[in-house]
Amino acid sequence: MNYCSGEPVRVGDRVTLGGRPGVVVCSIDDGVYTPDHPAPQWACLEAGVMIDFPDFGLIHYTEPESDLLLMSRQP
Repeated sequence: MNYCSGEPVRVGDRVTLGGRPGVVVCSIDDGVYTPDHPAPQWACLEAGVMIDFPDFGLIHYTEPESDLLLMSRQP
């Protein structure tokens, strides 16, 4: 999955949604998962990414929302 800007969404990305912070915790598309969100827990979704927002909880995306913005990326 890509952000609306065209950049790929990657695990560890810090994002905002409507000004609320979140972090990408798994990418089903890329087969990359964090220890707290392992593949057996989310691979059944088949596509997309999972983003953890403290204010909203976990949200699964297969397409980005227009106000989902990349704020920083880990090297």
